[in-house]
Amino acid sequence: MDPILLARAQFALTVMFHFVFPSITIGLGLVVAILEVARWRTRRDVYARAARFWTKLFALTFVVGVASGIVMEFQFGTNWSRYSTYVGDIFGAPLAAEAILAFFLESSFLGLLLFGGNRIGSGLRALAACLVAAGAALSGLWIIIANSWMQTPAGYEVQGDRAVLIDALAALLNPSTLPRYFHTIASSWAMAGFLVIGVGAWLIRKRRAGDVARLSLRVGLIVAIVGTSAVLLTGDGSARQVAQTQPAKFAAMQGLYTTTIGAPLVIWSLPPSQDPAKAPEGPEILVTRLLSFLSFGSFTAAIQGLEEFPAADWPPVAATFLAYHNMVVLGTLMAILLASGAWLAWRQRLEVSRRWLAFATWAFVLPALAIQLGWATAEIGRQPWIVYGLMRTEDATSPVVSAPEIAFSILLFGAIYTLLGGLWLFLMRRAIREGPVQEPEPVGLNVGVSVRLHRPMEVH
Repeated sequence: MDPILLARAQFALTVMFHFVFPSITIGLGLVVAILEVARWRTRRDVYARAARFWTKLFALTFVVGVASGIVMEFQFGTNWSRYSTYVGDIFGAPLAAEAILAFFLESSFLGLLLFGGNRIGSGLRALAACLVAAGAALSGLWIIIANSWMQTPAGYEVQGDRAVLIDALAALLNPSTLPRYFHTIASSWAMAGFLVIGVGAWLIRKRRAGDVARLSLRVGLIVAIVGTSAVLLTGDGSARQVAQTQPAKFAAMQGLYTTTIGAPLVIWSLPPSQDPAKAPEGPEILVTRLLSFLSFGSFTAAIQGLEEFPAADWPPVAATFLAYHNMVVLGTLMAILLASGAWLAWRQRLEVSRRWLAFATWAFVLPALAIQLGWATAEIGRQPWIVYGLMRTEDATSPVVSAPEIAFSILLFGAIYTLLGGLWLFLMRRAIREGPVQEPEPVGLNVGVSVRLHRPMEVH
């Protein structure tokens, strides 16, 4: 067993599991803030009941995200000690800032929102929801800063056997930080929007809590449309950044072996091989010169191919290509579903289209998979570097941790995460099945029911 491969597999397992929960909470934080502000401004009871319902689901997801995130960070000291020693002066600061400046902001005001209830003022409750959303987004910023520095390191100087921070601002705002952060936030909005749509659609199909379900469906649709549209825009910016700063990764994403002037955009093709001599030949769908235009704003711009780099510096070409293109396919399906939903909403048929509601109930799987594939594109495409162009992954592991020890920890974490994920699904399912608080019935209806129930007893 290869300890480097096992250490990478363990980190991939823990990150893929953890990444689901921040993606949901960042987006749900926005949804809760929208509902709480609307409640504060309109004083309508439906917004209050919807906000309480989604805050409960936010809290369940937040707790699991915290638990899984702690395990992920501990691996830097166990499996990746040489990496931690080499870049600890730079990498540790964003992680510490995330805990101090973001996590405590988010968790403190979430506690106020959960347990303050009607004991705090209406305006303070809306403010707390906004600060929870801000804390979740700020938490994501610090994590993206740390990961982006690994993609496009800046503001450092190698002194002996360590990379030392010399320009904090350059390290924080390295070339990939802002494009990747905006793309991550947009994808989180899309993820939460689809989750809200799915739950709202399920409640409508089951005829549960009609007013909250209808509100959730429409708010979720708006958030998902905004998030998915932003994903398309920021994704283009992020791809441009990759083309400029990580050309080997970009070539692998596009399956491009040779440097090409006026490179075409690949819509569909067979996955490329690591060996150019074994490149598959088959049908493909291309748009002539479009890749050059999208990447550099010119139809005649040259796109570097993998031939420009040593074969030892190539990422896994097929895995990077498939992750990227399947992410694009999922994003396209998301856009089609949202476009049809917007059309139904315009025709005032959104809540009665049984077929669309059935698809929408499970559509949250699309952004969940797309987010995982986006992460895979970024991380697999960075290989064989753990810090791009600076430190190789094979030089970053802990020399004292053996393969059997890592294999045992993978099995242990797999069992724990299966339990934790199952518990989260169980609690979420139970909360959704219980549904939000029902709309109060009119007093006259209650009186009528009471009379009809008692009249047979009086006759008897």
